[in-house]
Amino acid sequence: MGVPKDRKSKSRVRKRQMHLKAEPVAASECPHCHEPKLPHRVCPECGYYKGMEIVKPKEKEKKE
Repeated sequence: MGVPKDRKSKSRVRKRQMHLKAEPVAASECPHCHEPKLPHRVCPECGYYKGMEIVKPKEKEKKE
């Protein structure tokens, strides 16, 4: 059974884990309403994808 002989230093562990950090999600601008949206997905604000209306956008409720 493999047992580590020595304790791994913080720098060695951090070098190994460096590539595991989460990267920010790339957001693109909707060409129809100019709101940020995820690429290759329907815009949640206007419901358009590639110049066609795919879904009807939900009406936002006003808070009073």
